[in-house]
Amino acid sequence: MKKIIAFTLCAFASAAVFATLPPLSSEAQEAANLAKAKTAYGDKVGAYKLCLAQNKVADQYRVPGTAAPAACTAPPPFVPPVAAAQAAPAAPTAAK
Repeated sequence: MKKIIAFTLCAFASAAVFATLPPLSSEAQEAANLAKAKTAYGDKVGAYKLCLAQNKVADQYRVPGTAAPAACTAPPPFVPPVAAAQAAPAAPTAAK
């Protein structure tokens, strides 16, 4: 009996996993793209700050006469992604 209940629960769970959602609206897609870009930029800033912290610690333990750690490069300022509709100019229509 327990096997049947476990199988039934697994079947319902797998059916829920394979269910598809409707496609996102254009506004929701733009919001998702903006969130993805902000996350990627935050990762770049985090990597830069980590590099600075690692260099600071490396400088404390560096033996005199050895090379300094590599310089960190700061990420450029955040630029939000441009919507595809705004990026693509409207094609002029030729009237005959």
